[in-house]
Amino acid sequence: MVAPDIREHRAPPEARGERLDQHLARALPDLTRSRLQALIESGHVLLDGRPTKVSQRLRGGELLSVQVPAPVAAVPQAEALPIAVLHEDRDIVVVDKASGMVVHPGAGHSSGTLVNALLHRVKDLAGVGGELRPGIVHRLDKDTTGCLVVAKHEQALVALQKSFKTRAVAKTYLALVHGVPPAEGRIETLYGRHPVHRQRFTGKVKEGKPAITLYRVLEAFEGAALVEVDLLTGRTHQIRVHLSEAGHPLLGDSLYGAGRKAKGAVAEAQDALGRQALHAWRLTFAHPRTSKDVALEAPVPEDFSQALAKLREAGAPPAPPVKSRRR
Repeated sequence: MVAPDIREHRAPPEARGERLDQHLARALPDLTRSRLQALIESGHVLLDGRPTKVSQRLRGGELLSVQVPAPVAAVPQAEALPIAVLHEDRDIVVVDKASGMVVHPGAGHSSGTLVNALLHRVKDLAGVGGELRPGIVHRLDKDTTGCLVVAKHEQALVALQKSFKTRAVAKTYLALVHGVPPAEGRIETLYGRHPVHRQRFTGKVKEGKPAITLYRVLEAFEGAALVEVDLLTGRTHQIRVHLSEAGHPLLGDSLYGAGRKAKGAVAEAQDALGRQALHAWRLTFAHPRTSKDVALEAPVPEDFSQALAKLREAGAPPAPPVKSRRR
Protein backbone atom coordinates (compact mmCIF):
# COMPACT_ATOMS: atom_id res chain seq x y z
CA MET A 1 0.00 0.00 0.00
CA VAL A 2 1.30 3.45 -0.96
CA ALA A 3 1.55 5.87 1.98
CA PRO A 4 -0.27 9.20 1.73
CA ASP A 5 1.69 12.35 0.92
CA ILE A 6 1.64 14.66 3.97
CA ARG A 7 2.65 18.29 3.52
CA GLU A 8 2.93 20.99 6.16
CA HIS A 9 2.83 24.71 5.52
CA ARG A 10 2.93 27.67 7.90
CA ALA A 11 0.67 30.49 6.72
CA PRO A 12 2.71 33.73 6.61
CA PRO A 13 1.45 36.89 8.33
CA GLU A 14 0.49 38.41 4.96
CA ALA A 15 -2.02 35.57 4.47
CA ARG A 16 -4.33 37.24 7.01
CA GLY A 17 -7.86 37.49 5.62
CA GLU A 18 -7.32 35.02 2.77
CA ARG A 19 -9.62 32.07 2.19
CA LEU A 20 -7.99 28.77 3.05
CA ASP A 21 -8.55 27.15 -0.37
CA GLN A 22 -7.23 30.18 -2.25
CA HIS A 23 -4.11 30.38 -0.11
CA LEU A 24 -3.34 26.67 -0.46
CA ALA A 25 -3.80 26.83 -4.22
CA ARG A 26 -0.91 29.32 -4.33
CA ALA A 27 1.18 27.53 -1.70
CA LEU A 28 0.79 24.11 -3.35
CA PRO A 29 0.69 24.88 -7.09
CA ASP A 30 0.89 21.21 -8.13
CA LEU A 31 -2.65 20.66 -6.77
CA THR A 32 -5.69 22.20 -8.41
CA ARG A 33 -7.98 24.36 -6.34
CA SER A 34 -10.87 21.93 -6.88
CA ARG A 35 -8.65 19.09 -5.63
CA LEU A 36 -7.71 21.09 -2.53
CA GLN A 37 -11.36 21.92 -1.86
CA ALA A 38 -12.20 18.22 -2.00
CA LEU A 39 -9.36 17.44 0.42
CA ILE A 40 -10.56 20.14 2.85
CA GLU A 41 -14.16 18.91 2.71
CA SER A 42 -13.08 15.30 3.30
CA GLY A 43 -11.07 16.23 6.41
CA HIS A 44 -7.63 15.76 4.86
CA VAL A 45 -6.58 19.35 5.67
CA LEU A 46 -5.95 20.32 9.27
CA LEU A 47 -5.62 23.87 10.56
CA ASP A 48 -3.56 23.86 13.78
CA GLY A 49 -4.39 20.16 14.13
CA ARG A 50 -8.15 20.47 13.59
CA PRO A 51 -10.42 19.88 10.59
CA THR A 52 -11.55 23.07 8.89
CA LYS A 53 -13.68 24.29 6.01
CA VAL A 54 -13.06 25.64 2.51
CA SER A 55 -14.17 29.19 3.30
CA GLN A 56 -12.11 29.50 6.51
CA ARG A 57 -10.36 32.87 6.68
CA LEU A 58 -6.75 32.79 7.83
CA ARG A 59 -5.27 34.96 10.56
CA GLY A 60 -1.67 34.30 9.55
CA GLY A 61 0.74 32.01 11.39
CA GLU A 62 -1.47 28.87 11.36
CA LEU A 63 0.08 25.47 10.71
CA LEU A 64 -1.64 23.81 7.78
CA SER A 65 -1.26 20.07 7.32
CA VAL A 66 -2.41 18.64 3.99
CA GLN A 67 -2.72 14.88 3.57
CA VAL A 68 -2.87 13.83 -0.09
CA PRO A 69 -4.08 10.20 -0.21
CA ALA A 70 -2.46 7.82 -2.69
CA PRO A 71 -4.43 7.69 -5.95
CA VAL A 72 -7.17 5.07 -6.16
CA ALA A 73 -8.22 3.17 -9.24
CA ALA A 74 -10.31 5.27 -11.60
CA VAL A 75 -13.96 4.43 -12.14
CA PRO A 76 -13.57 4.15 -15.95
CA GLN A 77 -12.21 0.76 -16.96
CA ALA A 78 -9.10 0.30 -19.06
CA GLU A 79 -9.95 -0.86 -22.57
CA ALA A 80 -7.65 -2.06 -25.35
CA LEU A 81 -8.83 0.45 -27.96
CA PRO A 82 -6.69 1.64 -30.88
CA ILE A 83 -5.29 5.15 -30.44
CA ALA A 84 -2.57 6.97 -32.42
CA VAL A 85 0.07 8.56 -30.17
CA LEU A 86 1.93 11.57 -31.59
CA HIS A 87 4.14 12.21 -28.54
CA GLU A 88 4.67 10.71 -25.10
CA ASP A 89 7.01 11.35 -22.19
CA ARG A 90 6.82 11.05 -18.41
CA ASP A 91 4.55 14.09 -18.10
CA ILE A 92 2.20 14.13 -21.09
CA VAL A 93 0.80 12.15 -23.97
CA VAL A 94 -0.49 13.74 -27.18
CA VAL A 95 -2.86 11.67 -29.31
CA ASP A 96 -4.36 11.96 -32.76
CA LYS A 97 -8.00 11.46 -31.77
CA ALA A 98 -10.07 9.44 -34.20
CA SER A 99 -13.52 10.39 -35.46
CA GLY A 100 -16.35 8.86 -33.46
CA MET A 101 -14.40 8.64 -30.19
CA VAL A 102 -15.72 10.57 -27.19
CA VAL A 103 -12.96 12.06 -25.02
CA HIS A 104 -14.20 10.94 -21.60
CA PRO A 105 -17.04 8.87 -20.12
CA GLY A 106 -20.36 10.56 -19.58
CA ALA A 107 -24.06 10.12 -20.11
CA GLY A 108 -24.53 7.54 -22.85
CA HIS A 109 -20.78 6.90 -23.16
CA SER A 110 -19.62 4.78 -20.25
CA SER A 111 -17.04 2.95 -22.36
CA GLY A 112 -15.15 3.22 -25.64
CA THR A 113 -13.81 6.68 -24.81
CA LEU A 114 -10.31 8.11 -25.11
CA VAL A 115 -9.94 7.95 -21.31
CA ASN A 116 -10.72 4.20 -21.38
CA ALA A 117 -8.11 3.74 -24.11
CA LEU A 118 -5.46 5.78 -22.28
CA LEU A 119 -5.94 3.84 -19.05
CA HIS A 120 -4.89 0.74 -21.00
CA ARG A 121 -2.21 2.37 -23.17
CA VAL A 122 -0.37 4.57 -20.64
CA LYS A 123 1.50 2.60 -17.98
CA ASP A 124 2.98 5.41 -15.87
CA LEU A 125 -0.05 7.46 -14.86
CA ALA A 126 0.58 9.20 -11.53
CA GLY A 127 -3.06 10.26 -11.33
CA VAL A 128 -5.02 13.49 -11.01
CA GLY A 129 -7.77 14.44 -8.60
CA GLY A 130 -6.91 11.48 -6.40
CA GLU A 131 -7.61 8.92 -9.13
CA LEU A 132 -5.34 6.96 -11.45
CA ARG A 133 -6.71 8.60 -14.55
CA PRO A 134 -5.35 10.91 -17.27
CA GLY A 135 -5.81 14.66 -16.88
CA ILE A 136 -7.96 15.97 -19.71
CA VAL A 137 -6.73 19.49 -20.47
CA HIS A 138 -8.98 20.28 -23.44
CA ARG A 139 -11.56 18.46 -25.53
CA LEU A 140 -12.50 17.73 -29.10
CA ASP A 141 -16.02 16.94 -30.24
CA LYS A 142 -16.83 13.29 -30.85
CA ASP A 143 -16.55 13.60 -34.64
CA THR A 144 -13.61 16.03 -34.69
CA THR A 145 -10.21 14.45 -35.32
CA GLY A 146 -6.67 15.50 -34.47
CA CYS A 147 -4.26 16.70 -31.78
CA LEU A 148 -5.22 16.42 -28.13
CA VAL A 149 -2.81 16.70 -25.18
CA VAL A 150 -3.37 14.83 -21.91
CA ALA A 151 -1.53 15.17 -18.57
CA LYS A 152 -0.17 12.14 -16.75
CA HIS A 153 -0.09 13.77 -13.33
CA GLU A 154 -1.57 16.72 -11.47
CA GLN A 155 1.43 19.05 -11.74
CA ALA A 156 1.45 18.69 -15.53
CA LEU A 157 -2.32 19.24 -15.59
CA VAL A 158 -2.05 22.48 -13.61
CA ALA A 159 0.70 23.82 -15.88
CA LEU A 160 -1.16 22.95 -19.07
CA GLN A 161 -4.43 24.37 -17.78
CA LYS A 162 -2.63 27.65 -17.08
CA SER A 163 -1.21 27.69 -20.63
CA PHE A 164 -4.65 27.14 -22.16
CA LYS A 165 -6.28 29.71 -19.88
CA THR A 166 -3.70 32.39 -20.73
CA ARG A 167 -3.94 31.60 -24.47
CA ALA A 168 -0.31 30.54 -24.62
CA VAL A 169 -1.27 27.57 -26.81
CA ALA A 170 -1.45 27.68 -30.63
CA LYS A 171 -4.31 25.59 -32.05
CA THR A 172 -4.74 25.34 -35.81
CA TYR A 173 -7.57 23.44 -37.48
CA LEU A 174 -8.51 22.49 -41.03
CA ALA A 175 -12.16 22.79 -42.02
CA LEU A 176 -14.23 22.27 -45.16
CA VAL A 177 -17.03 24.83 -45.34
CA HIS A 178 -20.04 25.57 -47.52
CA GLY A 179 -19.44 28.46 -49.90
CA VAL A 180 -16.28 30.48 -50.25
CA PRO A 181 -15.63 33.00 -47.44
CA PRO A 182 -13.52 36.14 -47.91
CA ALA A 183 -9.81 35.28 -48.22
CA GLU A 184 -9.21 35.78 -44.50
CA GLY A 185 -11.03 37.13 -41.50
CA ARG A 186 -11.37 37.54 -37.77
CA ILE A 187 -14.60 36.59 -36.01
CA GLU A 188 -14.89 38.05 -32.51
CA THR A 189 -18.08 37.78 -30.48
CA LEU A 190 -19.46 37.19 -27.04
CA TYR A 191 -20.35 33.54 -26.69
CA GLY A 192 -22.80 31.41 -24.77
CA ARG A 193 -25.45 28.71 -24.83
CA HIS A 194 -28.33 29.20 -27.27
CA PRO A 195 -31.36 30.60 -25.39
CA VAL A 196 -33.79 28.19 -27.09
CA HIS A 197 -31.81 25.20 -28.39
CA ARG A 198 -29.93 24.26 -25.23
CA GLN A 199 -27.67 21.70 -26.92
CA ARG A 200 -26.32 24.47 -29.15
CA PHE A 201 -24.11 27.51 -28.62
CA THR A 202 -24.15 30.91 -30.30
CA GLY A 203 -22.10 34.05 -30.80
CA LYS A 204 -25.27 36.14 -30.91
CA VAL A 205 -25.66 36.83 -27.20
CA LYS A 206 -25.73 40.08 -25.25
CA GLU A 207 -23.74 38.61 -22.37
CA GLY A 208 -21.16 35.84 -22.46
CA LYS A 209 -17.49 34.95 -22.66
CA PRO A 210 -15.32 36.39 -25.44
CA ALA A 211 -14.63 34.11 -28.41
CA ILE A 212 -12.10 34.85 -31.16
CA THR A 213 -11.59 32.85 -34.35
CA LEU A 214 -9.12 33.65 -37.13
CA TYR A 215 -9.36 31.98 -40.53
CA ARG A 216 -7.92 32.06 -44.02
CA VAL A 217 -8.98 30.27 -47.17
CA LEU A 218 -6.41 27.75 -48.41
CA GLU A 219 -8.35 26.46 -51.44
CA ALA A 220 -11.61 27.51 -53.09
CA PHE A 221 -13.90 25.08 -54.91
CA GLU A 222 -17.28 25.17 -56.59
CA GLY A 223 -19.60 25.66 -53.59
CA ALA A 224 -17.04 24.99 -50.85
CA ALA A 225 -13.63 25.94 -49.45
CA LEU A 226 -10.77 24.49 -47.44
CA VAL A 227 -10.13 26.83 -44.52
CA GLU A 228 -7.31 27.05 -41.99
CA VAL A 229 -8.59 28.18 -38.59
CA ASP A 230 -6.66 29.50 -35.58
CA LEU A 231 -8.45 29.55 -32.24
CA LEU A 232 -7.51 32.35 -29.86
CA THR A 233 -10.11 31.07 -27.37
CA GLY A 234 -11.44 27.57 -26.85
CA ARG A 235 -15.20 27.70 -26.41
CA THR A 236 -17.35 24.61 -26.94
CA HIS A 237 -18.23 24.24 -30.67
CA GLN A 238 -16.55 27.61 -31.33
CA ILE A 239 -15.35 26.98 -34.90
CA ARG A 240 -18.61 25.31 -35.88
CA VAL A 241 -20.67 28.19 -34.48
CA HIS A 242 -18.58 31.09 -35.75
CA LEU A 243 -18.29 29.80 -39.31
CA SER A 244 -21.95 28.81 -39.43
CA GLU A 245 -23.12 32.21 -38.19
CA ALA A 246 -20.80 33.82 -40.73
CA GLY A 247 -22.73 31.98 -43.45
CA HIS A 248 -20.25 29.14 -44.00
CA PRO A 249 -21.17 26.08 -41.90
CA LEU A 250 -18.91 23.05 -41.92
CA LEU A 251 -19.68 20.33 -44.41
CA GLY A 252 -21.48 17.50 -42.66
CA ASP A 253 -22.34 19.49 -39.51
CA SER A 254 -25.82 18.24 -38.63
CA LEU A 255 -26.15 20.57 -35.63
CA TYR A 256 -25.09 23.93 -37.09
CA GLY A 257 -25.46 23.35 -40.82
CA ALA A 258 -28.63 21.28 -41.11
CA GLY A 259 -30.40 23.92 -43.20
CA ARG A 260 -27.67 24.12 -45.83
CA LYS A 261 -28.45 22.07 -48.95
CA ALA A 262 -25.54 20.43 -50.72
CA LYS A 263 -25.36 19.35 -54.33
CA GLY A 264 -22.83 18.01 -56.80
CA ALA A 265 -19.30 17.61 -55.52
CA VAL A 266 -20.19 19.18 -52.16
CA ALA A 267 -22.82 16.51 -51.56
CA GLU A 268 -20.32 13.82 -52.59
CA ALA A 269 -17.73 15.26 -50.21
CA GLN A 270 -20.24 15.21 -47.34
CA ASP A 271 -21.10 11.59 -48.10
CA ALA A 272 -17.40 10.69 -48.09
CA LEU A 273 -17.03 12.26 -44.65
CA GLY A 274 -20.19 11.25 -42.84
CA ARG A 275 -19.33 13.78 -40.12
CA GLN A 276 -18.46 17.44 -39.64
CA ALA A 277 -15.37 18.40 -41.65
CA LEU A 278 -13.09 19.55 -38.82
CA HIS A 279 -9.56 18.38 -38.01
CA ALA A 280 -7.32 19.65 -35.17
CA TRP A 281 -4.27 19.86 -37.41
CA ARG A 282 -1.50 21.50 -35.39
CA LEU A 283 -0.90 22.09 -31.69
CA THR A 284 1.95 24.04 -30.09
CA PHE A 285 2.36 24.48 -26.32
CA ALA A 286 5.02 24.90 -23.64
CA HIS A 287 6.05 21.60 -22.09
CA PRO A 288 4.83 21.58 -18.45
CA ARG A 289 8.24 20.50 -17.10
CA THR A 290 10.83 22.09 -19.42
CA SER A 291 8.82 25.07 -20.75
CA LYS A 292 10.22 24.30 -24.21
CA ASP A 293 7.80 24.46 -27.14
CA VAL A 294 6.22 21.20 -28.23
CA ALA A 295 4.93 21.49 -31.82
CA LEU A 296 2.92 18.59 -33.24
CA GLU A 297 0.88 17.91 -36.35
CA ALA A 298 -1.80 15.26 -36.87
CA PRO A 299 -1.95 13.84 -40.42
CA VAL A 300 -5.11 14.67 -42.36
CA PRO A 301 -7.40 11.63 -41.89
CA GLU A 302 -8.47 9.45 -44.80
CA ASP A 303 -12.13 10.51 -44.82
CA PHE A 304 -11.16 14.22 -44.86
CA SER A 305 -8.70 13.56 -47.71
CA GLN A 306 -11.38 11.74 -49.70
CA ALA A 307 -13.81 14.63 -49.27
CA LEU A 308 -11.11 17.06 -50.35
CA ALA A 309 -10.37 14.94 -53.42
CA LYS A 310 -14.06 15.07 -54.44
CA LEU A 311 -13.99 18.86 -54.29
CA ARG A 312 -10.70 19.12 -56.18
CA GLU A 313 -12.04 16.91 -58.96
CA ALA A 314 -14.90 19.37 -59.47
CA GLY A 315 -12.46 22.28 -59.82
CA ALA A 316 -12.35 25.87 -58.65
CA PRO A 317 -15.25 28.32 -58.99
CA PRO A 318 -15.33 30.57 -62.06
CA ALA A 319 -13.48 33.86 -61.77
CA PRO A 320 -15.66 36.83 -60.81
CA PRO A 321 -16.76 39.03 -63.74
CA VAL A 322 -14.57 42.01 -64.59
CA LYS A 323 -16.20 45.24 -63.51
CA SER A 324 -16.67 47.89 -66.18
CA ARG A 325 -14.45 50.96 -65.86
CA ARG A 326 -16.98 53.13 -67.72
CA ARG A 327 -18.38 56.00 -65.71
